Amino acid sequence: MATTEATKPAAPPRPASAVATTAAARWRERFLPRSILGMSALILAAAVGAAFSGTVLYAYYEYRLNLVDHRVAAFESRFRQNFDNAVGTIHSERDSAKADIQKELVPLQRLQAGGDILNTLIKQDEPSVWFVHTVDQAGQPSVGSAFVVAADNNQSLLLTSYTTVQAATRRPGPDVFVRKGDQDISATLYTWDEQRDLALLVLSRPNLPKLPIAPTNPPLKVGDRVFAMSGLGGSGGAISQGFVADVSAAGIQHDVPVGAAFQGGPLLDSKGEVLAVASRAYAPLNFATDAVFFAAPIRDACNKVLHCPGGDITGAGDRR
Repeated sequence: MATTEATKPAAPPRPASAVATTAAARWRERFLPRSILGMSALILAAAVGAAFSGTVLYAYYEYRLNLVDHRVAAFESRFRQNFDNAVGTIHSERDSAKADIQKELVPLQRLQAGGDILNTLIKQDEPSVWFVHTVDQAGQPSVGSAFVVAADNNQSLLLTSYTTVQAATRRPGPDVFVRKGDQDISATLYTWDEQRDLALLVLSRPNLPKLPIAPTNPPLKVGDRVFAMSGLGGSGGAISQGFVADVSAAGIQHDVPVGAAFQGGPLLDSKGEVLAVASRAYAPLNFATDAVFFAAPIRDACNKVLHCPGGDITGAGDRR
């Protein structure tokens, strides 16, 4: 019996691997070149693509790097500015704090002058301060101090207390001597101002060192520290200290102890400049004081005892 188309047996199915192999072959035939030139073109295209991709990536890298550099530079600039501002603020605060501390220390410095300050004043001023000794009207010892206010090539002028040399204002009167270390020299009483407890001695010693006169500005104030100095002491002088209690036309009122050897000596400020002449007897209010003393300002000596044209001491006043 003849076999018909309908009765032909079906072809067996092809394996999946064969189908895949066939598809891959068709893909290779369609896309992969079959010649060396084609392969070269494919490789060139791949290289160009890779180069382009590298260029793009490098450009992006450069962009990001530049962006980071800009940010770092901006940060550094802001940091430097902030750092400089901070340093400036610290320095300003430091200077302000130092000024505040110095301001707070002023009252403490006025309250207490240490040994270093006292020793400095003695070393600085003692060459100009001399010990004075003579006798009073009763023939008893009379002592005090004197200090050089002017000097030239012939002689030196020393201010002292009238009370110390009062007996020598009469004729005949006792001799007046000034002493410095082992030097004991006769001095001439030249003139005096009894009301202000001032007297002027002339010493035949040229160019002795003189004490500087304190300026009038800034003015002396209540509470300022002052010092009285004597020409008698183991180191060439002695010093005592106290405060200004009042400043008026009558003089300087203070509580510096003024012993007998200190009268006629200089009343000094903390720089060692002369403010007045220390006295135990000056009483401008016409009553004696107990623990508080009056001192005639140094420029009061220009009224009778010294010659001071323009405020500068140039010589002695009228002789008496």
